[in-house]
Amino acid sequence: MEKMSRVTTALSGSALTGRTMHCHLDAPANAISVCRDAAQVVVAGRSIFKIYAIEEEQFVEKLNLRVGRKPSLNLSCADVVWHQMDENLLATAATNGVVVTWNLGRPSRNKQDQLFTEHKRTVNKVCFHPTEAHVLLSGSQDGFMKCFDLRRKDSVSTFSGQSESVRDVQFSIRDYFTFASTFENGNVQLWDIRRPDRCERMFTAHNGPVFCCDWHPEDRGWLATGGRDKMVKVWDMTTHRAKEIHCVQTIASVARVKWRPECRHHLATCSMMVDHNIYVWDVRRPFVPAAMFEEHRDVTTGIAWRHPHDPSFLLSGSKDSTLCQHLFRDASQPVERANPEGLCYGLFGDLAFAVKESLVAAESGRKPYAGDRRHPIFFKRKLDPAEPFSGLASSALSVFETESGGGSMSWFVDTAERYALAGRPLAELCDHNAKVARELGRNQVAQTWTMLRIIYCSPGLVSSANLNHSVGKGSSCSLPLMNSFNLKDMGPGLGSETRLDRSKGDTRSDTVLLDSSATLITNEDNEETEGSDVPADYLLGDVEGEEDELYPLDTEHVHPEEPEYVLPQEAFPLRHEIVDTPSGPEHLQDKADSPHVSGNEADTASLAPVDSSSSLLSVSHALYDSRLPPDFFSVLVRDMLHFYAEQGDVQMAVSVLIVLGERVRKDIDEQTQEHWYTSYIDLLQRFCLWNVSNEVVKLSTSRAVSCLNQASTTLHVNCSHCKRPMSSRGWVCDRCDGKNGGIGRGQPRAPQLNRPSIPRCRRCASMCAVCHHVVKGLFVWCQGCSHGGHLQHIMKWLEGSSHCPAGCGHLCEYS
Repeated sequence: MEKMSRVTTALSGSALTGRTMHCHLDAPANAISVCRDAAQVVVAGRSIFKIYAIEEEQFVEKLNLRVGRKPSLNLSCADVVWHQMDENLLATAATNGVVVTWNLGRPSRNKQDQLFTEHKRTVNKVCFHPTEAHVLLSGSQDGFMKCFDLRRKDSVSTFSGQSESVRDVQFSIRDYFTFASTFENGNVQLWDIRRPDRCERMFTAHNGPVFCCDWHPEDRGWLATGGRDKMVKVWDMTTHRAKEIHCVQTIASVARVKWRPECRHHLATCSMMVDHNIYVWDVRRPFVPAAMFEEHRDVTTGIAWRHPHDPSFLLSGSKDSTLCQHLFRDASQPVERANPEGLCYGLFGDLAFAVKESLVAAESGRKPYAGDRRHPIFFKRKLDPAEPFSGLASSALSVFETESGGGSMSWFVDTAERYALAGRPLAELCDHNAKVARELGRNQVAQTWTMLRIIYCSPGLVSSANLNHSVGKGSSCSLPLMNSFNLKDMGPGLGSETRLDRSKGDTRSDTVLLDSSATLITNEDNEETEGSDVPADYLLGDVEGEEDELYPLDTEHVHPEEPEYVLPQEAFPLRHEIVDTPSGPEHLQDKADSPHVSGNEADTASLAPVDSSSSLLSVSHALYDSRLPPDFFSVLVRDMLHFYAEQGDVQMAVSVLIVLGERVRKDIDEQTQEHWYTSYIDLLQRFCLWNVSNEVVKLSTSRAVSCLNQASTTLHVNCSHCKRPMSSRGWVCDRCDGKNGGIGRGQPRAPQLNRPSIPRCRRCASMCAVCHHVVKGLFVWCQGCSHGGHLQHIMKWLEGSSHCPAGCGHLCEYS
């Protein structure tokens, strides 16, 4: 070590001296413990159990407790503790479930004193009572805690945490009868050693297993816990309800936690994986450690402060087979390397940045420029003079807030709930979604839906074969009538020879309907008239000029209230006086239907009005196809979907994919579709839109997404009374007993094999903890204590109290 120093500490007449040093062990260490005079340390592991003397310059091996020719599992240690009142008494927790005590004062080579074999699985932790020399507590993987009196051969009491595993047990330093225990289900329990039947208090401390805990040596009610959720939490246990007062966020799961002596707010932690360093935290600064020890090259398994009144020396053991003594003065201080500048965006678009105070002081007089409507809000943290690193990384925080309502996502929720994705024709889906988007102020999205309707829903081109229509009472017109007017307002020159001669040699098909019984078709009555393939309709009247000088009508601005166009006499210059024209000869009408009539004769016959007082004239043309096929726009639609996805509006991309279906699916690769679907489903689930999310999965065009609803769901239910798994026969716990070997009623008797009898519970698992009646409908239960009941009853109960209505003491929460 290049960076070393020597420290001497005076403790009640004796002096602790030393430096940062380490020694190599024969095997990896699992736990360490220090004797009360801080002169020796014991190291225990699966293949090592030795005592080392802590000298000023080095560690010196004093005693090897692994004796005997045959290796024994009783020597495979998961934990070790040295009694703080008797310097000759040690206890170990073996991996085979045995608790062993050791008496170093025995004259023989084998120092083993007593064996307790009551645990059935690995013992994770052992702990001596701080003032009672003969009381030992153990916590095991079997979920039980046992209190041993070393003057007896068996345990005096057993505590059941009703959980799979106990990870740590610690006696309180201030309360004589109290100890704390941590469990893999995230709970922490407080027990009174005089009452083994039930715990005094239970609360959920972490989101996952709680691996360790430690009572504060000075503050009576402070309990520190560490868990797999990478957090160290400090709880105040003096209140009626456990209160979290500090929370430290680490970078890995916390395996060990120890309060630093003589420093009220400092504690040391180490991780069980990923991170090999040891950190000393100031709980008032939860994100930057106050000190860091980097000597180990593998996971640190045990830490201990050398003396309960000396904050300078820390001992540690590791899986890299080293034992280290760390001097706090030699530790690196990450706060010295902290960057005083930072930049971060908030969830709703707020921008925050931190800079050095000197820069803020120099620019404090500058006003924001005129175009900036969002003035920054400055924060400056008040420094605590008691903090050791208060002036090393001080900075000022500036926040630019977004405009009010700018970060609201209500439009996303409203759009998702109101969009129609299936169950209607494509045209109705597009119109409905466009209306929804327009009402929410998203005009570009509304216009996109309208364009999709025009592309994929416009009527097809009418074939030329359907353009020939016959005249008569029984005939029907397949081509929609665009414009109509009364013949009685037309001049007599309509049937003159001059107008008929112009049709000679013209191959264009002109259809003139003179049947008074013909039905007038308007844009409101027939959807096919929108976007008609006919470019224009020509008015035939008594006018001058050639055919290309005829006047086209603007069909886009036709008012639905005026389906017929009646031309006044002033519309055209009159060539002569209008007189009533008698009906044409009947032989001309009959001749018009004959296949042997020439073109001019047919035109003459068709132009003869049947009844001048009530006849209508309608003309339609189909000169060319003005609409392109939908496939022509495939590339444009694909680019449009990519545009919305790149802009972050994956909702629009997925909705168009579902509505158009196979029309656009072939143009987008499967991987891109899956990415859009998963992103949109994730957003829907974040906003708790479960029904919409399920509909999107059901209607998805991606095979990888549609199969999400096909995955099976398995629900494991345990009885809330006997804690054993429920059978698949119903909601009544029906376990077998010694008299009936069958699992339930109606089962055949099985031969008795002298097995221990299991009491039959015979209780209904769906019993409401509030009204104590069987729940026959919706049942809700707490995952921590397994109690529950009617949904409305539980919600009403939790409005006034956070404790479980069953009286188990668990703090339940409905979310």
